[in-house]
Amino acid sequence: VVERAEPGARGFIDQDAMSCVLLFNLGTTGEPGHADDRAVLKLKPTAGYTAAQQIGGRGISQKDLSDWIEDWHQYLTPVDEAGNAIPVAKAIAAVRTITIKASSESETTVGETSASRSAMDQIEARSKETLPVSLKFSTVPFEGLTEQVITLRLSVITSGAVPVLKLRWVGEEVQREDIAQEFKAVLQRNICEAATLALGAFDPK
Repeated sequence: VVERAEPGARGFIDQDAMSCVLLFNLGTTGEPGHADDRAVLKLKPTAGYTAAQQIGGRGISQKDLSDWIEDWHQYLTPVDEAGNAIPVAKAIAAVRTITIKASSESETTVGETSASRSAMDQIEARSKETLPVSLKFSTVPFEGLTEQVITLRLSVITSGAVPVLKLRWVGEEVQREDIAQEFKAVLQRNICEAATLALGAFDPK
């Protein structure tokens, strides 16, 4: 784009697709162009960013999560409730040793003309090690952008016979928007005055 420096070149950034289409011959109202001479840039997500996206929001088993933490340990920092870092080896052991404890309590009251009964069931997930509250996943989302720290909050679903684990990307939409804004800023910084950039898409039809 900089080498050609075509006057009137305009670029359209798709933040959802993390891509940019730049048209060299868009033309003007008086002299419209064919809008078929274009340059396209589509960023490819890194392996770490793809892994963080795929793991979030779905229920997985203890073994699958412990294997995932082991595979991506160089990117991860497990933290406890106080925000203190937990060694990855201890986090893996904690996930592998989760057990579900169920207890019931029933109370019955009988009077002269009435009777009442209340019952309470309590289900609790415990681990021999300190279970991490969340996993801090540090990765560069796309080549050319800066490193992001994705917070994956851990929850344990105890409705079944075996625990099901789920990781939730905290503040996902806001962080995705920040990444897209950085993409636009990096493009504008490298293109400078060679083209005008706008958010959105352009259909030449």
